[in-house]
Amino acid sequence: MNVLKKSTLAMCVNAAIFSSLTSIASVAAAQEQAAEVVGIEVIEVTARKRTENIKDVPISVSALTPKKLEVLGSSGMDVRSLSAKVPSLLIESSFGRTFPRFYIRGLGNTDFDLLASQPVSLIYDDVVLENALTKGMPMFDIERVEVLRGPQGTLFGRNTPAGIVKVQSKKPTEDFDASLSASYGSFGSTDLRLALGGGLTDTLSARVAFLQQGRDDYIDNKAPGFEQKDQLGGYDETAGRLQLLWQPNDDFSALFNYHFRDAEADARVFRANIIKPGTNDLIDDFDRETVFHDAAVRNNQTVDMKGASLKIEYDFGNYTLTSITGHESAEIFSVGDIDGGYGAAFLPDYMGPGFIPFPSETGAKMPDHKQSTQEIRIASNDLGAFNYQFGFFLFDEDLTINNLSFDTLANGAPNGLAVQHMETTAWAVFASLDYQVSEQLSINGGLRYSDDERQWQGELVQSPFGAPSFTESNNVEDSQVSGDLSANYVLSDETNVYARIARGYRAPSIQGRSLLFSESSTTAKSETVDSIETGFKSVLLDNTARIDGSVYYFKVSDQQLTAVGGTGNVASLINADKSVGYGFEIDSEYFVTPDFVLAASVSYNHTELKDPNVAVPGCGGGCTVTDPLNADGLAMINGNALPQSPEWISNLSARWTKEIADGELYIYTDWSYRSEVNFFLYESIEFTGDALTEGGIRVGYEWYTDGAEYEVAVFGRNITDEEQLTGAIDFNNLTGYVNEPRFWGVEFKANFF
Repeated sequence: MNVLKKSTLAMCVNAAIFSSLTSIASVAAAQEQAAEVVGIEVIEVTARKRTENIKDVPISVSALTPKKLEVLGSSGMDVRSLSAKVPSLLIESSFGRTFPRFYIRGLGNTDFDLLASQPVSLIYDDVVLENALTKGMPMFDIERVEVLRGPQGTLFGRNTPAGIVKVQSKKPTEDFDASLSASYGSFGSTDLRLALGGGLTDTLSARVAFLQQGRDDYIDNKAPGFEQKDQLGGYDETAGRLQLLWQPNDDFSALFNYHFRDAEADARVFRANIIKPGTNDLIDDFDRETVFHDAAVRNNQTVDMKGASLKIEYDFGNYTLTSITGHESAEIFSVGDIDGGYGAAFLPDYMGPGFIPFPSETGAKMPDHKQSTQEIRIASNDLGAFNYQFGFFLFDEDLTINNLSFDTLANGAPNGLAVQHMETTAWAVFASLDYQVSEQLSINGGLRYSDDERQWQGELVQSPFGAPSFTESNNVEDSQVSGDLSANYVLSDETNVYARIARGYRAPSIQGRSLLFSESSTTAKSETVDSIETGFKSVLLDNTARIDGSVYYFKVSDQQLTAVGGTGNVASLINADKSVGYGFEIDSEYFVTPDFVLAASVSYNHTELKDPNVAVPGCGGGCTVTDPLNADGLAMINGNALPQSPEWISNLSARWTKEIADGELYIYTDWSYRSEVNFFLYESIEFTGDALTEGGIRVGYEWYTDGAEYEVAVFGRNITDEEQLTGAIDFNNLTGYVNEPRFWGVEFKANFF
C-alpha cells in the first residue's frame, strides 16, 4: 500500500515536470514565428497584503484580469462563472445565484446551511466575507481577482486552510473615466453596467459603479393542476458601489466604500427522478425547460445585502500604518420545492414524475445578520534586506436564522419553525518577516495566534412532525497557532523557484438544522491543514510566454464533515481523523504571434479520507451505494474522495485579432473541463457527476476615437449545450439539478476617458 501511494505521488510530480517541459519546448519551437516582441502583461497581486509582481510571490496564485472577467460574466452569470477557469478551483451552489460554495485543491464544504463554514475564504475589497450568503456578492467594475491556493494562515487566518479568493474593485483616481456596457441575450436576459470616476477636488476622488441584471422565467411547469408556462428560471438583481478616496498629501489616504445588493430570483430548481436508476445518466426524455412542481409558485428567494468599509493608510517613512474597518449585513428569504415533483405516494394515483415518497417544501430566512471586522497592521517600507509586517484582527458576527417547513398539500401552509441564533467572536495577532539573504534568495516566515468562540441557541417553535417545543444551547471555542515559511530563489532572469510549508485551520463549528425534528445540535472541533508545496514561475522568450507550475501535498487533521440528507434526512457535524491530498498545477500563456494568444491551465487534485471508523447515512431511497455498510446500515467512507472534488480541472482559451480600419476585429474562445465528482460523502452510482466540459465564444469589433473606445460583440456560453448533473438531493428520490443552459447574446460597450 505504501509503495503504491509513493508511486502515485511520484507519477504526479513527474507529470507536472513533464507538462512544464513540454510547454517550454513547444514555446521554443514556435519562437521564430513571432514577428515582433509582444509583452506578457506584468500581473501585480496583493497576496501578501502588499503589491508585488506575481512572479516574486512564493505562493501558488492565479490572477484574472478585467478583460477575462468581463468575458466570463457576459451572460449575466454570477461568481460561479469562475469555476474551473483557473487551476484547482471549483464553485457550485444548491441555492442558485446565492450561497456559492468554493473548493480549492478539493477542499470545500457541501453543507447548504446558513451557519455552515467553508475552508475557502472570500476577501472582497480587503474585507473578509464569512457567511456563505455574503460570498454571493456580484463582481462588477473589478480590477482583478486573485486565487491563492493552499493554507493562508499568517496574514488571513481563520477559515483559510484551502485558500482564498480575493476580489479587488477598481478604485477612485483623479483622472476622469466612465464606462457603459449593455447586453441582451437568451431567455430575455439583460445586463447593464455603469461606472463613473474622477477627481471632485484636488484631494478628493470618487467612483460610482452600478449593475442591473435580469432574466425572464423560461421553465414551464407541467404538474397536473399547476400547469403554467414560463414559471421558473428568472431573476432580477441590482447592485451598486460608491467609493470616496481622500488624499490630502502623499503620506495619508482614506478610502470609504459603500456597497449593496438587492436580488430576487427563483430558488434552485430541483427535478425529481431525473436520473436513470443504476446509472448517473439523465432520463431519456429530460427537458431542461420543463418541471413538474406543485409548489413552484412559492419557489423563490430574495436577498438584501449592504456594507461599508473604511481603509486608512499613513506613511511614516520607514513604515506604513493601515487600518481597515468593515461592516456587513445580509438578509435572505428562500423557499424551495425540494422534492422536485408533485403529489406523494400516499395520495391515490397522484404523484410524479416517478415515485415521490412524500412532499418536501422547506425554506430558510435570515432576518438579522451583522458582521464587523477590524484590522490594524504596520508594514515596513523597503528598509533593505529585512522587512516586516505585523498586526491585530478582530471579527464579530451576530445572526439569526429561521428554518421553515410548509405543507405543500395545504397550499403551502407553514407547519414548522425553528429559530437559531449564533454569535461569533474571534481575534488574532500576526507577524510576517522577510529577509533577503542574497540577490537570488529571499525567505519569508510568519505566525498567527487566533482565538475563536461561538455561542449558539436554538428554539423549536413548531414541528411538522408534532415534536414538543424546546430550547437548546451550545457553544464551542478554541485557539490555534498557524503560519507559513517560504523561500524564493531567482534561478535566472526568466525563472524563479520557490518552496513553502504552511499551516491553516478552520474554526470550530455548530450545526442545528435538525431542530425541526428533535433536540439535536452537533459540533465539530477545529480542523488543521499542514501543506508543503514547491513550484516555479517563468517569463520566457523575450517576454512572449509565461509558465507557472506547482506540486503540493497536504494533510487535514480532524477534518470537519457535514452528513446531510440521506436516510432520515439528517444534518450533523462530524470530525474525520484525517484526509490527505496531493497534486500539481500548471498555468501558462503564450503569444504565438502578436495577433494570436493562447492560454492553458491544468491541475490534478487527489483527495482521500482516512478514517476507518467514520460512517454516514446513505441515500434515503433509489440510489445504489457502493461503499461497504456497517452493522447499523451506515456507509463506511474511509478511502473516498472528498465530495465535489474533481481530480482534473483544465482550461484553454485563445484570442485572435486583426486590425481593420480604425479598430480591431477579434475572436475569443475558452473551454473549461472538470472530471467526475461525488456529490456526497458516500459513493453511489446515481449521485456521481460525470465529467463536464463547457465552451464559450465571443466575436467582436473594437474601435477607438479621441477620448473614447467602443466595442460591439456577439457571444455564447456553454455553446455545445452540455447537460450534466451538478448536484442532487438524496433523502427523497433521485432528485438533481443541472448546469446552466446554452446562452447567446449581443453586447455594446463604451469607455470614456
